[in-house]
Amino acid sequence: MVVAHIFVWMVLVLLSSRIPVSDGTATDIECLKSIRESLVDPNNYLNTTWDFNNKSEGFLCKFMGVECWHPDENRVLNIRLTDLGLKGQFPVGIQKCTSLTGLDLSHNKLSGSIPENISKILPYVVTFDLSFNNFSGGIPRDLANCSFLNDLKLDNNRLTGNIPLEFGLLDRIKTFTVTNNLLSGPIPTFTHGDIPAESFANNLDLCGKQLKPCPGVQRKSRVGVIAAAAAGGITFTSIIVGIFLYYMSRGVAKRKADDPEGNRWAKSIRGTKDIKASYLTHFVIGYNVFWLA
Repeated sequence: MVVAHIFVWMVLVLLSSRIPVSDGTATDIECLKSIRESLVDPNNYLNTTWDFNNKSEGFLCKFMGVECWHPDENRVLNIRLTDLGLKGQFPVGIQKCTSLTGLDLSHNKLSGSIPENISKILPYVVTFDLSFNNFSGGIPRDLANCSFLNDLKLDNNRLTGNIPLEFGLLDRIKTFTVTNNLLSGPIPTFTHGDIPAESFANNLDLCGKQLKPCPGVQRKSRVGVIAAAAAGGITFTSIIVGIFLYYMSRGVAKRKADDPEGNRWAKSIRGTKDIKASYLTHFVIGYNVFWLA
């Protein structure tokens, strides 16, 4: 019995020595460290509240702006660092928070562009808020691959270019705002969400369903109408010409049938001359006193 207990104890020790720290815990620690290092924190909010020397159970979950899946488990669910005066670019190290579903960096002074591979960085994001910052450049088309998105807020930045039309395929989207940017072109048609016109207000030149008609679409429709009218006119003219030629050909055929030798014209002229000659003869005989040349 004693030998059996010793054997079981040895097996458990061996297994525990080979089981690594939870991947979620290790990567999430690296994630938050990367965020703190990559952002300028002039008010020292993160430097004073994110204490990585504390190794107590669920210590990450006590960090300011960090929410965990469970208070005793260091797996980050949401990060909300809003209105802290943070500066710098988008913290790409956030991809190490592999279970993250919500990111709110609104009302800061972040700048630069939104990463083109954003769906690789935030594959499971549900709420994504970068509003009231200084982000510039285009809106990544790759955001359309974040298929779990419910809320996407990009308003009050300096974003340029078009809104990717693929966003209309986001079938979970409920909130979408891009107000106060420098965007232009057609807006997406959201098939599974009613996005109001106010969500697109104060941009450079947006157009579409909720807004003014897009010039390209209007021009195309006008060209189509003109082309259709021209085609109709040509067809109508062709029909009229065809009918005219048909009756002309019937008239020619009839005249040929009545005058197979084709000398009606000559006969008509000769008949006229005979009439004139007969009249002249009669006139000379009746009035032989005059000479008529």
